[in-house]
Amino acid sequence: MPLAARMRPQTLEYYLGQEHLLAEDKPLRRALDSGQLHSMIFWGPPGVGKTTLAQLIAQLCDAHFISISAVLAGVKDIRAAVEEAKKQQFFQRRTILFIDEVHRFNKAQQDAFLPYVEDGTVIFVGATTENPSFEINNALLSRARVYQLKALNDEALARIIQHAAERERWEIDATQITRIAAHADGDARRALNLIELAGDMVLSLGDQRVLNEHIVDQILNGQPRRFDK
Repeated sequence: MPLAARMRPQTLEYYLGQEHLLAEDKPLRRALDSGQLHSMIFWGPPGVGKTTLAQLIAQLCDAHFISISAVLAGVKDIRAAVEEAKKQQFFQRRTILFIDEVHRFNKAQQDAFLPYVEDGTVIFVGATTENPSFEINNALLSRARVYQLKALNDEALARIIQHAAERERWEIDATQITRIAAHADGDARRALNLIELAGDMVLSLGDQRVLNEHIVDQILNGQPRRFDK
């Protein structure tokens, strides 16, 4: 299992970033604290915690969680998810239907689950890197609240990198953590992939578990930075 998957926070307490949504008295936090789940769309760049936040919301609200990738799934998968959600209703349990990269669904695919959002069979949570106003059907958009997630700042990324290093028992100093955080461009997944690459390199060289400047130089050289289109 990749380090980024192993490092997913298990509770909202350890979720870093998005304070504008999750701090006390912020809109999403108020909804979660009240237990009033609603359909929502998480819009933001890669690696900022859209999938993780959806999973944590389901856990916090004791809702059944179904995840679909719009890249791989079709109408058949949507129907299967709806049937599973109906079974959960029998046990009086809510279902969150999480659709990753929902902008990749065409109109027919989006229309396929719209009735079940309307009647409450599922609580729809979509994740997208694209502006929902242009990529999501108006009918679906009108039934979901859009929350914009922001790229993580370097401080949050540094904390994630430090925690990963402690968990994997790698030695790395603050300067190298700062360099990796800056190179990750606000993307936690990218930051974790970079430090995992450094850790793998150290092991392959048979060295001690020290991620020094030389190792970090090697993993950062040739790694393209992320820029907006």
